[in-house]
Amino acid sequence: MVQKDFLAILIPSNAKFVPEFNNIKVIKSSVECTFFPKWVQGEFNKQARKQKMIPLCLGNTCPIFNPGIVVVHDIYAKDFSKDFVSFRDKLVCFLDKLMYKRAAKKAIQIVTVSEFTKNRIISVYKTPPEKIKVIPNGWEHFKTVETDTSILKNFPELNGEFYFTLGSLSKRKNLKWIAEYAKKHPKDIFAISGKAISGLVPEELKCLQTLPNVSLLGYVSDGQVKALMEHCKAFVFPSYYEGFGIPPLEALSVGARIIVAKAASLPEIYGNSAVYIDAENTDVNLSVLLEQPVEAAEPVLKKYTYENAAKDLYKVLEEVAQIQGNN
Repeated sequence: MVQKDFLAILIPSNAKFVPEFNNIKVIKSSVECTFFPKWVQGEFNKQARKQKMIPLCLGNTCPIFNPGIVVVHDIYAKDFSKDFVSFRDKLVCFLDKLMYKRAAKKAIQIVTVSEFTKNRIISVYKTPPEKIKVIPNGWEHFKTVETDTSILKNFPELNGEFYFTLGSLSKRKNLKWIAEYAKKHPKDIFAISGKAISGLVPEELKCLQTLPNVSLLGYVSDGQVKALMEHCKAFVFPSYYEGFGIPPLEALSVGARIIVAKAASLPEIYGNSAVYIDAENTDVNLSVLLEQPVEAAEPVLKKYTYENAAKDLYKVLEEVAQIQGNN
């Protein structure tokens, strides 16, 4: 939450960790957060009004009647509504689209993570460009992660060269591409992290489970992810829709080669530091693609940092608080 003279963070009563800041006030609520949408529309909105502060919402959601400043990472549910199949998924899709529209139409200021998402918001919701500020994500959190090589010992088949990708609950991560490619290239070894793989039709899941050159690793800790990125032949990210896409940035930070889909925001973010694939076409050879020269990762890693993002966000908060304070 934002006011002209200070910032504050609202903490639910059941928070496992209460942060301490030098310049941000911590407001402890007596209300638990058990369902995030309810928390945002209820206690968070109530406290923002009570404190006479502007809501700052960082995760694609906002109080419906008091949007404030909203970070919209992407409008995936709007652009790919067909990906939401079950009743629960359709409900999530409906709520997401409601939040996108409300933010686009009524927020004081929108912050998003890429020019791609900014342009999609402008195109779909006719939001004035000056109302949207692009502040990209960063990767420095990965510095604090300690490498855990136990995953390599648990899966000895990964001792040779292997491609690594992150499994996900989201269909857009496009594990279908991995399944189809691995089936065509039985000599290429793939490691896929993630406890659950949903959004795939049974045939695709069965294919991944039965392919001898695919290791489904189950739940993998951050330290194990880092080890896999450090030791893989390349990190493969075939996602067909990303507002930003942080995992390839993490991979670059530990020296991994990255292979990403030429889709959505990914070419904007990774430029010539990545090798690109078509998210809908597996008629390629990854080993041959990796022979292509790429530019050094350093410029990308220097450009996209949370330190830069924090400075830019603070400027936005100052400007909004100043304008609102003068109105």
